[in-house]
Amino acid sequence: MPIQIPNDLPAAEILKQENIFVMKQTRAETQHMRPLEIVLLNLMPTKIATETQLSRVLGNTPLQVRLELMMVSSHSSKNTPQEHLLTFYKTFDELKDRKFDGMVITGAPVEHLDFEDVDYWQELSEIMEWSKTHVHSTFHICWAAQAGLYYHYGINKKQLPEKLFGVYPHKADYKRAILLRGFDDEFYVPHSRHTTIDRADIEAIPGLKILASSEEAGVYIVMNKEGRQIFVTGHSEYDPDTLEKEYLRDKNLGLPIHVPVNYYPDDDDTQAPIVRWRGHGNLLYSNWLNYFVYQTTPYDIMAVGQDTTLSNE
Repeated sequence: MPIQIPNDLPAAEILKQENIFVMKQTRAETQHMRPLEIVLLNLMPTKIATETQLSRVLGNTPLQVRLELMMVSSHSSKNTPQEHLLTFYKTFDELKDRKFDGMVITGAPVEHLDFEDVDYWQELSEIMEWSKTHVHSTFHICWAAQAGLYYHYGINKKQLPEKLFGVYPHKADYKRAILLRGFDDEFYVPHSRHTTIDRADIEAIPGLKILASSEEAGVYIVMNKEGRQIFVTGHSEYDPDTLEKEYLRDKNLGLPIHVPVNYYPDDDDTQAPIVRWRGHGNLLYSNWLNYFVYQTTPYDIMAVGQDTTLSNE
């Protein structure tokens, strides 16, 4: 089934060229079925690239998904055309009276700041609190995973001695986790961050479970016991050249950056990167949509948030 996105969103043409079924909003409105309502809170400065990446993985399932784009109003984006934001994005104030089957909150390049020093922290905190009653399941990515663990559970991030940058092998800590259904014994995930979350801090919270981790990259997926909050520290949605663009940007600026781990053949940055994460990335998002959104969300979307007893390990 297709992903429903606004008619003229740049991602539509890109996904069409990749043979991903995209249904324009005008056609979707003629069909008599209830699609999954997913809201994407996009905190990344490269909003068009990020919305395309996430539309790709959310659209690669048998489920029909209607994607709504949200931005914070307490921060002005300098890297995305204002026309694009005004055309395709809505603020929290415009969406807060609605309910959603699922929500994705992206990472953001603000990890050098304490959470409270981020200029939109108060608004993000309000959104995360709202998600507990207006969203069936929320999927936090990278910095948002750290922010969510801090806001909901008081777990603070820790500075790493150097940037974690590359594609790292991972394994399941909880092999029965339905979110990891179909995963290989070892799977690769891109990471790009300066901070981390200590395993011991997570294990000290009775309501949290670590589903997957890496010896090099640390904790990867954490879930609360209801499955309503999922925290993912890596970037399974990345394009093949996302790490390369970041690497070349920092290298050209003379910033301290090493060749991304397990990315180029023989660490030779003149060669094309090897994509090792695409299969697991698609499976991660399709499992989330199927088992934690579609299978358990109420048919009447206005009933979202009224029943907190549903669980899916």
